[in-house]
Amino acid sequence: MVPCRAPLDVPLELVEHVAWLLHEHRRARNTRCRKLGCFQQALLTLVHLRENETFAQLGAGFAISQVTAWRYVGEALDVLASWASGLHEALTGPR
Repeated sequence: MVPCRAPLDVPLELVEHVAWLLHEHRRARNTRCRKLGCFQQALLTLVHLRENETFAQLGAGFAISQVTAWRYVGEALDVLASWASGLHEALTGPR
């Protein structure tokens, strides 16, 4: 289980892998500092996908605005989609 404000039943390795993909994406784009680090952005995205939380709930839980939550999730989904041929494959990742 991944430590979170509420238990999230995804392997820590999955969160770390998504965080690594985000880190590489940010490095390639020379992205400046952000409110959330890559691990937190990966966690935010997986909470949204797994728990179906709204962007308002995510924003409140991660201390960011609703719009920022929407942007972060969208960016992470774009990164996952480019990494794998399908979103399901990206979320199940290498084992």
